[in-house]
Amino acid sequence: MSQVPSSGLLEIFDPKAPPKAIGIDLGTTNSLVAYVKNERPTTVKDCDQAALLPSVVHYGDAGEVVVGRNAQLRAAEHPRETIVSVKRFMGRGGDDPETRRLGPYAFVAPEAGTANVVRFAVGRKVVTPVEVSAEILRSLRRLAEDELRSVGGAVITVPAYFDDAQRQATKDAGRLAGLEVLRLLNEPTAAALAYGLEKKQNGKFAVYDLGGGTFDITILVLDDGVFQVRSTGGDSALGGDDMDRALAEEIFRLTGRDAGGATPGEVRVVLDLARRIKHGLTDAMVVDFESPFGAGGSRGADGGASLSITRARFDELVEPLLARTGAACRRALKDAGMKADELDGVILVGGSTRVPAVRSWVAKTFGNEPLGDIDPEEVVALGAAIQANLLAGEGTADDVLLLDVIPLSLGIEVGGGIVDRILPRNTTTPAAARAAYTTQEDKQTGFEIHVVQGERELAADCRSLARFTLKGIPPMAAGMARLEVTFRVDADGLLSVHAREERTGVEQTVSVKPSYGLDDDTVEQMLLDAIDHGEEDLAARKLAEVRVEASRVAASTKKSLAADPDLLEPGEASRIEAAIADLEKAIGGADARRIELKIEDLDAATKTFAGRRMNRAIAQAIEGQALDTVERSVEHAKGIEAAHAESGPLPPAPPSG
Repeated sequence: MSQVPSSGLLEIFDPKAPPKAIGIDLGTTNSLVAYVKNERPTTVKDCDQAALLPSVVHYGDAGEVVVGRNAQLRAAEHPRETIVSVKRFMGRGGDDPETRRLGPYAFVAPEAGTANVVRFAVGRKVVTPVEVSAEILRSLRRLAEDELRSVGGAVITVPAYFDDAQRQATKDAGRLAGLEVLRLLNEPTAAALAYGLEKKQNGKFAVYDLGGGTFDITILVLDDGVFQVRSTGGDSALGGDDMDRALAEEIFRLTGRDAGGATPGEVRVVLDLARRIKHGLTDAMVVDFESPFGAGGSRGADGGASLSITRARFDELVEPLLARTGAACRRALKDAGMKADELDGVILVGGSTRVPAVRSWVAKTFGNEPLGDIDPEEVVALGAAIQANLLAGEGTADDVLLLDVIPLSLGIEVGGGIVDRILPRNTTTPAAARAAYTTQEDKQTGFEIHVVQGERELAADCRSLARFTLKGIPPMAAGMARLEVTFRVDADGLLSVHAREERTGVEQTVSVKPSYGLDDDTVEQMLLDAIDHGEEDLAARKLAEVRVEASRVAASTKKSLAADPDLLEPGEASRIEAAIADLEKAIGGADARRIELKIEDLDAATKTFAGRRMNRAIAQAIEGQALDTVERSVEHAKGIEAAHAESGPLPPAPPSG
């Protein structure tokens, strides 16, 4: 018997070896799994030596589930039962218009009382994006198990601009796939991790991540193993799929067909053709193709079924998409306090960065030839594997320190519909912050806490994350209750909110788990709106604040009139009531300055009355007391006043519960 050569064909496994931690890039178009082997990250390949698993899932009539390339082959014949680019549906609402244009699918409305999430009708089954993503993750887990025998925890990457709902959906998919999710890691950070440790480079870098369905731009600093994200931006609904759609619309135009009247099968065929043309134009200047509708179908302008698309035409089609990434890039640089010429490099991530127009656009925008010596489709998975290895305790703590940031501000709605930001965007995570509030009405027994996300000044213009009510507070006079609200964002970017009324100890903690993700207004649009409407937002905030103050002053004055009517001089009550009426009329208007003037008028009308009330209160307080006791009380009052002046007034209270 001849000896088996040690050529790598035979692997010796230690049956006592602990399970191996893995990193997963759950992509829109393709997904990968990687692990650290001999201190270097490596991707897991299938029997055909392919690392990329197409993110496609087919549901058969007999209940079978097919994932990957075999699912892709079924897409044209079974377009409704084959889910492609499911990542774009993660965390979205079932009534989100964006979901209706992403593919030829049949959607099912949510049942009464259930979460408003996307539901696909696939044959006799109804599945959600979380379940579809879990099938992809399950396939990756099995692929890793074939090579490693035993799989431990997993780090799963997500776009930096995924919001709380999309992150939670990804984590749920991992658990459903039987994975222990160690951490969700932002894709640009994972890519920088792979580059930083592989190349031992320090400096300021931009990570331009254009995948199949999402775009991220991250500005970070690498300094001897410390990865500090300075800013992040992007668009969670922009990627290679949009390039495919632009090409598909061009194919319909060239063939004289109406895209709106196409069947689901025709849409899938044309989208698949568009993707092949896109890939072909990476190396060729022109791609010839046959009409997908056959020679007997609609013909091209020259009367034949043979057509072509040039790279120049493709560049024209994708230019608006690249322009959309430009706004996010400029904003990210501004937020980081940097200029493009200060960067030491631009890292390309995502399969869509293979498109020549993208590379040219990045080089022109940043004035720097992008780095692409690590495969842009593998770099995220490699970085995730490094982080998984560290979290599993197999690396050294000195290897790397990740300092990520919050992409959008987090806060609560306070009186007048104003947003009080508790954690501003680009705050380094993990992070925690607290703020104190009080009641604005007498005998208020609860706080309704509305958690929002965004950069606008009014809650109505931001995205609602959660609502809950803190109840059980004893009736108190307005301003007596003290509510402390604490926000915590963990390493996965997920938010929890803790509310406590300090006087009673009543408290409640809520993990913010929205039922669906962003609607048509992507996070990028939210930031654009914050800039475009900056002045009017500030004006609206000022109006809301002054209305709250005016209402408080009017209510307090009415209460004083009722409490001490005997202190009023002849004609004084009518003057004060007229001033109150004028103020309440101004509150109904939209002129903040007018409201401020009416507050001043009411203050002038009540000044002498307020003085008489103060004298009575002092007389009652010192009646029967020794002089030294009174002096000590006065000194104590001065101390309280000084302390209050240092801390400042509490922000307006949330609406009454």
